[in-house]
Amino acid sequence: MSLFKKIFSSQKKESLDKGLEKSKTTFFSKLSKAVAGKSKVDEDVLDNLEEVLVTSDVGVDTTLKIIERIEARVSKDKYLGTDELNDILREEIAGLLSETHIGEGIDFLVPTDQKPYVIMVVGVNGVGKTTTIGKLAYQFKKQGLNVVLGAADTFRAAAIDQLQVWADRVQVPLIKQKMGSDPASVAYDTLSSAVTQGADIVLIDTAGRLHNKVNLMNELGKVKRVMQKVVPDAPHEVLLVLDGSTGQNAFEQAKQFTKATEVSSLAVTKLDGTAKGGVVIGISDQFQIPVKYIGVGEGIEDLQVFNKFEFVDSFFKLSD
Repeated sequence: MSLFKKIFSSQKKESLDKGLEKSKTTFFSKLSKAVAGKSKVDEDVLDNLEEVLVTSDVGVDTTLKIIERIEARVSKDKYLGTDELNDILREEIAGLLSETHIGEGIDFLVPTDQKPYVIMVVGVNGVGKTTTIGKLAYQFKKQGLNVVLGAADTFRAAAIDQLQVWADRVQVPLIKQKMGSDPASVAYDTLSSAVTQGADIVLIDTAGRLHNKVNLMNELGKVKRVMQKVVPDAPHEVLLVLDGSTGQNAFEQAKQFTKATEVSSLAVTKLDGTAKGGVVIGISDQFQIPVKYIGVGEGIEDLQVFNKFEFVDSFFKLSD
């Protein structure tokens, strides 16, 4: 099918295949049970498939859309064998996701007409926010861009220390203050420093507390207002980091954060350690916010630009 032309390098594709291995193994195990003893795709198979997709964290709404598409295909083609189901799923999910022109990235790109390009990174603690910032800094620096990090998660000393480790590893400057400092003050200092240095990209870490949405909204709103005193249209992007291994909880976090602040892009991490990789399909379909990056391993190169066609191809690729 024309949707599946080769886009990624073989090395990047191998990393994606490997990162989705647990999700694939679990999914195909469920799928083979769903079609056991059946030679054609009938109502029973579709009912079982619905359950497989929902329990694979694709999400109810997205699952119903996929089932509708397969039902339409069954009625058009009259007979579909269960041996074709994997290819059909692959094609129909890619077709569903292709209805929006997001999730088609190939490389780590940012607009060149905004300098510095400011990305504010949000997400609850433990989702891999700081690691994502470090890996993004590495990718941007690799392209020859000047990157500055800002440690505006002043709520936890560990967050500042962890970001310092990444700044040292990638060899980019980190602007920080002591624990308990005003996050907006750190953001202001970071942008002032970035402008002085002629930086291309600024990545601002923020506190990951979601127990009180009002406080979070107020804090992030203040950080934005203070940044705009230095760079009037900052932040240019608000990147929400979600832990893919939490499955449906990632959906909930996305809902909560999109209410608390204007999220413009998503990163889904920790897909290599989980069987819940299907959540990316659901999130990509349900939120009108692009999944921009996915984490498929612990290595510094294992943060990838999300490409929905490569993802679906890897997810439904039978092992050799």
